[in-house]
Amino acid sequence: MTPNNSRHSTVLGTVHVANLDRGAIRYYDTGTGSPVVFVHGFMMNANTWRKVIPNIAAAGYRCIAPDLPLGAHSIPVPYADLTPPGVADMLAEFLDQLNLTDVTLVANDSGGVVTQSLLVRNSARVGRVVLAGVDCYEVFPPARYNWLTKAIKIPGATRAVTEIIRIRALQRLPFTFGPATKRPIPDDVMDSFLLPSRNSADVRADLSRFVAQGVSNKFTLEVVPKFASITQPVLVAWPREDRLVPAEYGQRLANDLPNATLKFIEDSHMLVQEDQPDVFSEMVVEFLQQHGTKTAEPVSRSK
Repeated sequence: MTPNNSRHSTVLGTVHVANLDRGAIRYYDTGTGSPVVFVHGFMMNANTWRKVIPNIAAAGYRCIAPDLPLGAHSIPVPYADLTPPGVADMLAEFLDQLNLTDVTLVANDSGGVVTQSLLVRNSARVGRVVLAGVDCYEVFPPARYNWLTKAIKIPGATRAVTEIIRIRALQRLPFTFGPATKRPIPDDVMDSFLLPSRNSADVRADLSRFVAQGVSNKFTLEVVPKFASITQPVLVAWPREDRLVPAEYGQRLANDLPNATLKFIEDSHMLVQEDQPDVFSEMVVEFLQQHGTKTAEPVSRSK
């Protein structure tokens, strides 16, 4: 265990560091029971799950949320392969190191790209999957964020980009975080996402490398022919009003994955964990219970 000197919510649990072959990642761990591992997206970290993890843990599950090196992480990984397959291999090694079995992966945004890659590369420890509003097929990155990925690819421009998106007045605009949620993300949470890249040149270098090497729909399209090999149950939980990856893509995933169920989430944009955390949590718990996970004794939560 390591001190929690980040800006993450304490409800995520105790903080640890996993030392992997290609670098270290910080992760948060709470609850007991079958393991549920949460996979965040680009320029976010484990803190995006702060409204969901307490609900899942209270239902009798162990909740583990790593800070993957997608631009809002606190430990640089200069030697890591930051393409989606490379990050997927880091996640697979992380599951190995913690000796987790029959894992449920819960993914959102570009964390879904990492998860799709893991499923077709090394899914031995994965028992079931939740894909909640994820980049897929032709949409990686979403069209509204083409400017961001193109700008970051310009040598030396990453610092300027990270400074621009830290301006509060710009964070709800259509080309920044505005389309991702129906409701503003609190300032302290936005800081937890954006300060790591502002404060560390090495984290900015990781961010630039992920965008330059990994943000391309070639990675989301190359896994599609392998979907037929995925036998794990998959819940496709899609925000019906997603403005970044429209609902038709959720339907495509549900059709193409052999053991998938599609459920829509109302009154939400892509980040369902921000817009509809209670509805999403209930959906996840129901899915877990339907597919044979082992729970610890549920925790009574005070109102």
